[in-house]
Amino acid sequence: MDRVSSFDEPLKKLLGGATAKVMAEHLDLHTVGDLLHHYPRRYEERGKLTALADLPLDEHVTVLAQVADARILMFNNGRGKRLEVTLTDGSGRLQLVFFGHGVHKPHKELLPGRQAMFAGKVSVFNRKMQLAHPTYQLLDASDADEATEAVDAFAGRLLPIYPACKQLDSWRIAKAVDAVLPSARDAVDPLPASLREGRGFTPLPEALLKVHRPQTKADVEDARARLKWDEAFVLQVALARRRYADTQLPAAARRPVADGLLDAFDAKLPFTLTEGQEKVSKEIFDDLATEHPMHRLLQGEVGSGKTMVALRAMLTVVDAGGQAAMLAPTEVLAQQHHRSITEMMGELADNWGLWREAPLDEGRRSGDGRALGGSDRGTKVVLLTGSMGMAARRQALLDLVTGEAGIVIGTHALIEDKVQFHDLGLVVVDEQHRFGVEQRDALRSKGKQPPHLLVMTATPIPRTVAMTVFGDLETSVLDQLPAGRSPIASHVVPAKDKPHFLSRAWERVREEVGNGHQAYVVCPRIGDDAEEEKGKAKKKAAEEDPDKRPPLAVLEIADELRKGALAGLTVEVLHGRMHPDEKDGVMRRFAAGDVDVLVATTVIEVGVNVPNATAMVIMDADRFGVSQLHQLRGRVGRGSAPGLCLLVSEAHEASPARARLSAVAATLDGFELSRIDLEQRREGDVLGQAQSGVRSSLRMLTVIDDEEVIAAAREEAVAVVAADPELEHLPELRTVLAALLDKDREEYLDKG
Repeated sequence: MDRVSSFDEPLKKLLGGATAKVMAEHLDLHTVGDLLHHYPRRYEERGKLTALADLPLDEHVTVLAQVADARILMFNNGRGKRLEVTLTDGSGRLQLVFFGHGVHKPHKELLPGRQAMFAGKVSVFNRKMQLAHPTYQLLDASDADEATEAVDAFAGRLLPIYPACKQLDSWRIAKAVDAVLPSARDAVDPLPASLREGRGFTPLPEALLKVHRPQTKADVEDARARLKWDEAFVLQVALARRRYADTQLPAAARRPVADGLLDAFDAKLPFTLTEGQEKVSKEIFDDLATEHPMHRLLQGEVGSGKTMVALRAMLTVVDAGGQAAMLAPTEVLAQQHHRSITEMMGELADNWGLWREAPLDEGRRSGDGRALGGSDRGTKVVLLTGSMGMAARRQALLDLVTGEAGIVIGTHALIEDKVQFHDLGLVVVDEQHRFGVEQRDALRSKGKQPPHLLVMTATPIPRTVAMTVFGDLETSVLDQLPAGRSPIASHVVPAKDKPHFLSRAWERVREEVGNGHQAYVVCPRIGDDAEEEKGKAKKKAAEEDPDKRPPLAVLEIADELRKGALAGLTVEVLHGRMHPDEKDGVMRRFAAGDVDVLVATTVIEVGVNVPNATAMVIMDADRFGVSQLHQLRGRVGRGSAPGLCLLVSEAHEASPARARLSAVAATLDGFELSRIDLEQRREGDVLGQAQSGVRSSLRMLTVIDDEEVIAAAREEAVAVVAADPELEHLPELRTVLAALLDKDREEYLDKG
């Protein structure tokens, strides 16, 4: 068997069909190589009891513990039977519970004093942590042969605890690893010999043996150090090759033109650009002036003025004779950007005499019926979305292909085959994490030459994540808020413990409206007929367990507020299932001040800009992620009046959910919150689906903790690729790159 194919061997051949099927379906492990890279999450020492008090809620865990007591309880007049077992580690306790016919075997085996490994999902019942129907393996079995086997397997060394699932426990995974471990000697080493020797790394086959079957803690440290470097280095080489390939592509230079639209726009701005906006704009203008395509990530705090920077870049490209396209993830956001940009340029156009009427037909709805510029350098700003009427759509498409439209803002509709540009020079992608790689690439392919690319995100990204996920992009950061932006006060409202706090929240909304301002109320769910059946099931579950009630819904909360706490105020709703024209109408009325309170889903999360809205109440705030709460909060405090954000939650005071909310309330620093978010959530959730390949290959490396490793690996990778772009002299590295890059990942790296 050759060195590569031993890692490609299907698990079915070594483990049997049933085990291999569970591994494939529930752990995404298919080959010997997959299983060898399924590293232990942690290690237990034989005889050392786990700190039970630190178990994470709602996670599948494995614990090594001792039985303190066990008792059978009867209920339903003797018809029902429940076994309760208490485990101890000397400092904390954990309860196990078994029901019905499942009580007999554990009742015989889990006797006081017995030690075993237990696996299950941690839940809370009657304010106590418990595992319901856990699987277990006795370590002090009464049968002599079993006892000997258990001691041989676990005594005198560290016990690997693997990421497991309900269908396959950690110790069964450990046995499967034993079956494939001999293949570790066939591991292809991706590190160049000079790098490996220079940094004193353990050989790769030895690292794999040590990580799975360590004799000492030093073995674990050696193995982890080596395997983290492999992951960081291979990824950074792939990204360095992507950046190198980009420098070889041709692009039309788009240099600023004196006395053009940009100069006129800047001269008429009613405010001064921040230092950050000036600095980032210069970085972008320098990139646009080169004959290779710009690939830049612009990340900025909520309200830092990214759209202004993007508009100045678009005007530069239009001045240079090209077209610019902005891709937004939702129709609401596309319409908002279109409205913001036409408003930003409105005063300029009125004062400079640059508006001229567009043709008098339905095409006006593709923009606003006016074009920016005189006949010698005119440009239309058009909107293109999937819900537009045929005539408006036809006019917009004609404006793009003839070059009449210099700027287009649109949704996925921009990506369709029939959309053609006269000369696409710049693509601006808003909220990158909402788009798959194929969508980004489809728009970029519409240029005569590769267009320049500016990716924007309002989700602050720690430096390590930027280096890992967006490593093919140069990064610009806007961390300064424009003058005149007001601070936002944030408070947690514990609705369950202190219901009068919620009453006070609605009073505060009334006060803001009474002072001439407006408010948002955000709910996690819509609550329409399409969700009714799902709702019934959740309602039934809620009756059995109050913690499982369905999330609060826009339609229900809006109705309650109209009849109760906010009676007499104008309350409207906004959610993703409304017709686009209806959504646009609601947003226009809200922006015009005709609506006092907007009850919405997260459709307002990004881009929505209504300076008069000063208050936001987020219902079931614990159901949202940290970064999402920060984005939502950024919709208020956008004018001169202070902003107020109230995070309503029924979560218990000591729960992780409440800790998250307290963290959000304590700081407005999005970068600090992004670190908290990354620490508290699964890394894959943060990296996102668009980078699924990145997520799947990072098994040992953690992007929040391993900044030094990532930075050093990036430096080495850049040097390697600069010296040998095709990796002709590093066949092992080339082989590992090819093996690691699954289909999704290849698309991510090849298409950028």
